[in-house]
Amino acid sequence: MTATEPVASGAITPADTSPQPAPGATAPRTPLIARAAAELVGTAALVAIVVGSGIQATELTDDVALQLLANSTATVFGLGVLIALLGPVSGAHFNPAVTLAEWWTARRGGAGVSSRELAVHVPSQIAGAIAGAILADAMFGEPLVKWSQHDRSAGNLLLGEVVATAGLILLIFGLARTDRLRFAPVAVASYIGAAYWFTSSTSFANPAVTIGRAFTDTFAGIAPASVPGFIAMQLIGAAAGLALVAVIFMRGRTDSGTPAA
Repeated sequence: MTATEPVASGAITPADTSPQPAPGATAPRTPLIARAAAELVGTAALVAIVVGSGIQATELTDDVALQLLANSTATVFGLGVLIALLGPVSGAHFNPAVTLAEWWTARRGGAGVSSRELAVHVPSQIAGAIAGAILADAMFGEPLVKWSQHDRSAGNLLLGEVVATAGLILLIFGLARTDRLRFAPVAVASYIGAAYWFTSSTSFANPAVTIGRAFTDTFAGIAPASVPGFIAMQLIGAAAGLALVAVIFMRGRTDSGTPAA
């Protein structure tokens, strides 16, 4: 995976469709400041969608199932659009767990983000997530910053985060291994929408989003005391997802003993 065909949020995206350089020429890279801006804006928009749709849902109905349906539906469509729009710029990670996973694969000889890019992208994602939560609160007349009181520290919820994040990493890197990143906007958004319902934690699966959602005491919030546990489980899930990718998408070897293409 390269800088133009990496993994996303929550997501990964298709390779850049801009004109290709002449044979032997080096493809121009998007400036790092543009990639950082894409990650910040994309993560902010994602959290604004999650938090804003949660507030809207609770204002329209008292039925918790309908609230979750509205919240998950808005997230699916919003995330798909963001991946399609910003993927060619930064890869549309919007998620430190995905960025860390790609950095780890790069350290082990694969393509991916460098240490410098990691150091820029992760703070951009976290800053964007906080800004997105504040923006959503502002749009709906809520206090701009009010720590969530929604405790999410139960063991079953933590297990849900491991499962949600492992599945996300497996999907993203599995698509990359099989050269199907063009399906990422639909596939990743669909997975997150499904994971809202099949995981006990409603699938945060994203350390930056988790931090951002602590800043809002609304439907989508998470108590600050619950944040460290969620992030720890997300990182464990990311490691488990990479292990599953290595086993399921194991590269074969030719008769000469070299890895197959």
